[in-house]
Amino acid sequence: ALKLRAGDKHCLITRSRCFQKLGDTENSLKDAEASLQIDKTFSEGLYQKAEALYTMGDFEFALVFYHRGRRLRPDLHKFQLGINKAEEAIVNCIGNPSSVKLESKEELCFVSRQAESKKDKQKRQNKPKDQKDQKQTKKQSPKTEKQLLGQLYADKAYLEKLLKDEDLMQSSTKQGVKVMDLVLGGIAYLNHRRDFWQQQKPMYARVYERKALRRGRARDKKQKPADIARSIATDMEDIELMLARGSAEESCRKAERLLKKIQAWSENDVPNKNELIGNLHSFIGNAQLAMGQMEAALRSHKMDLDCARQNALTDAVSRALDNIGHVYARIGKFQQAINTWEEKIPLAQSNLEKAWLFHEIGRCYLELDKAEVAQDYGQKSLQSADEEGDAEWQLHATVLVAQAQVKLKDYRSAILTFERALEKAKLVPNEAAQNGIIA
Repeated sequence: ALKLRAGDKHCLITRSRCFQKLGDTENSLKDAEASLQIDKTFSEGLYQKAEALYTMGDFEFALVFYHRGRRLRPDLHKFQLGINKAEEAIVNCIGNPSSVKLESKEELCFVSRQAESKKDKQKRQNKPKDQKDQKQTKKQSPKTEKQLLGQLYADKAYLEKLLKDEDLMQSSTKQGVKVMDLVLGGIAYLNHRRDFWQQQKPMYARVYERKALRRGRARDKKQKPADIARSIATDMEDIELMLARGSAEESCRKAERLLKKIQAWSENDVPNKNELIGNLHSFIGNAQLAMGQMEAALRSHKMDLDCARQNALTDAVSRALDNIGHVYARIGKFQQAINTWEEKIPLAQSNLEKAWLFHEIGRCYLELDKAEVAQDYGQKSLQSADEEGDAEWQLHATVLVAQAQVKLKDYRSAILTFERALEKAKLVPNEAAQNGIIA
């Protein structure tokens, strides 16, 4: 595909994911960076670069790109999940930032792990051969390695046992590949995973977790809040991933099962019980919307709104109003959608959120043939997009203003606005938008 369309950003990202699955993180990172050279605001490119850096163990830089992605697309929850896991990995590696005191005796430099690894490589090359060999023969203790690799430890032990069979190691497969190369490749891959897991969650962090869990059991043998919290977090992530991958029905079923479980637990078991219940109503509503069950989706999002208001959860109120507005717009109840979204305006936290919110309200007014109000909201959306510096929302807002001007029969202004929109469509670039604007 890349031979047919060189530099296609979507294809580069797909190939980057494949490299990551194979454990080839360097090529995964290269493809992610190549997609961003074409479009620096490409959210999938930013997410994949962050994922590749995270897999390489470069958690600090991964965190930077998760944050960049969230600023560009606050509506994509996967960036927040990335921030959470990167921050957790950093704390596991170096401890909580509040416990670290820096002294400004010398100039502090912010150097990536890649740069540091290059320096290490140069040092290794300059070292005498015997020192290099000594470093290579240094191994993790079997107990530590077993804890890090878990079930994979048995696979590694099996591969190392195969290495002792000299006749087998000299043989080749039907394709002509040496068995020894395959076995060594497998061991190298497992060592790479072991080192990554050691970085992501070093042994002292695991020991601390076990001690904390034991203290929790001692306090209350019957209840295990830490285990419950971990289980809920895993289930919530699975529900969101299922929905993102298009398995709306499966996502909905799992969310409904988890909702029943949480409702049965006490607030001692789950301290943030009400917040989780609201989140699950939101997930269920989104899944129902994806399945075309509009009335059910509306009920679920209204339950999320009620839960958020009862517990004074401002962010959850904003999310629920957003989702309710989307459902109303999908079923053609544009005035209800406008009323809902206008209630959300004071809760919008960023210029990007305001840009799409004003745009959606303006489009609803356009559907109701209230072109003058639609134009005003289009201008508001454009102003917010300009303040954010987001080219894509600048394009959408400009097109909305132009369409409102057509309905107002202000054709000269409409032509000039469409021409500005066309220039923005070329910059984004968006070929479909260009064709629509020209038409």
